Amino acid sequence: MAPAIRTNNLTKRFGSLTAVDGLDLTIEEGEIFGFLGPNGAGKSTTINLLLDFIRPSDGSAEVLGYDTRSESIPIRDRTGVLPEGFSVYERLTALEHVEYAIETKDAADDPRDLLDRVHLDREAHERKAGEFSTGMTQRLALAMALVDDPDLLVLDEPSSGLDPTGIQEMRDIIRSEADSGTTVFFSSHQLPQVEAVCDRVGIMRDGSMAAIDTIENLRDDAGGSTTMELEVDPMPGPDELSLSEFEGVVSATGHGDVIEVTCTDPSVKVEVVKRVDATTTVTDIVSEETDLEQLFNQYTTDGDHAADEREVTA
Repeated sequence: MAPAIRTNNLTKRFGSLTAVDGLDLTIEEGEIFGFLGPNGAGKSTTINLLLDFIRPSDGSAEVLGYDTRSESIPIRDRTGVLPEGFSVYERLTALEHVEYAIETKDAADDPRDLLDRVHLDREAHERKAGEFSTGMTQRLALAMALVDDPDLLVLDEPSSGLDPTGIQEMRDIIRSEADSGTTVFFSSHQLPQVEAVCDRVGIMRDGSMAAIDTIENLRDDAGGSTTMELEVDPMPGPDELSLSEFEGVVSATGHGDVIEVTCTDPSVKVEVVKRVDATTTVTDIVSEETDLEQLFNQYTTDGDHAADEREVTA
């Protein structure tokens, strides 16, 4: 079975500027893929190339098994798009927006069912969309993207303007779509939302893919650390633990009734807990791994700058 998205040396130049530089990317069917990068990294240009809104300077791309340049119509028929900064027709109601999307795709969806699914209140169905808040507009845009049960969802900043409840509902819809076989291509600056829902992430920098993998593997490759806080009773003396003898333990400090241990090798955590528990009683454990925001900064920051930061904080 062909991947949902596959690019080969995909390149886009605007004069002397190379916005996308030799991108090789494969996204499997049913995958939730987080597409990340700072402003100007090439994310929006990549999306526009995949949807044939612009043509590549070099290379090629296939979406749902179709060539983006010669078969863009079936790609768009089978793709739902929630664009960043979606603009409504101010005089049309939410219901009319979705009806228009259904008509455009020659689909048989019930527009009210789609609006209910994205949790847009029933009283808002008949309201003019020009009166909507940003969050309500995002819900409407998602309802339109879901028309005709797409095989691919392209979501560009889908959490924009949503409150915490709306963000959770958005995540639930994304997971439900993936469970039914839909591929989700998810571009966002909301890194906690990406970390909570994506199977893999790709981080772009200067038009190229700086890293692509699961978040867990990116942590390992980047040397991500784990910090454990062990609540103990009583606090052992400073010479009783000798945790520094474990390879992968970079620091161990005690304060009050908490021992804080930082490890670069997650596998050593079990041995650390055993050692502490053999000396005193561990009453609680809190473990915090390197989050996606830290990884993002590490992969998108100049190497010299990153080294300077490590030197200061070591």
